[in-house]
Amino acid sequence: MTIALIDYGAGNLRSVENALRAAGGDPTVTADADLVRTADRIILPGVGAFAACMGGLEAIPGMVEALREAVLTRGAPFLGVCVGMQLLADAGHEYGSTPGLGWIGGDVRLIEPTEPAIKVPHMGWNDVVPAEAHPLIVPGEAYFLHSYAYDVADPAHALATTTHGATLTAAVGRDNIVGAQFHPEKSQAYGLAFLARFLAWKP
Repeated sequence: MTIALIDYGAGNLRSVENALRAAGGDPTVTADADLVRTADRIILPGVGAFAACMGGLEAIPGMVEALREAVLTRGAPFLGVCVGMQLLADAGHEYGSTPGLGWIGGDVRLIEPTEPAIKVPHMGWNDVVPAEAHPLIVPGEAYFLHSYAYDVADPAHALATTTHGATLTAAVGRDNIVGAQFHPEKSQAYGLAFLARFLAWKP
């Protein structure tokens, strides 16, 4: 099984790679669009600003097209992590507005504190509350680190939430696509079990 872990200069790649190996996978860290086009499973990590991450992805010749072909046309299981999840949105609103991949409708906006005690970024361990049954998402605690949150257009695509003053999206998905706002590579047993379920998933 070919597991493509995309290297586009915007991810905590080695930690994600090590976590995938601990979960039973054998990922290939790659910026090769041709490999991604034929991969059995695809993981898109992401750390930093939405615009910088989207720019890094678009800067790799043929990568966005390869992702569309593999995920949307061929149906390869896809996992986006943190900003890699946020890039699934229509747009991110940080340093202006930047178009995303547009695979799951919605916008990524700054978390607005509802009271002075609520700090941004949302950082640390917090509950993952599934919206409904899904093969990958189970209740538990995971590690979060983000200042922007995914406002999903269709509530059916919000697979899980967490609470940080307000209710925030913790995971999104449809069909063969899943995105996690939390960091599975930092979420210890919960994160490794999540990655193991992704590696075994047959959507």
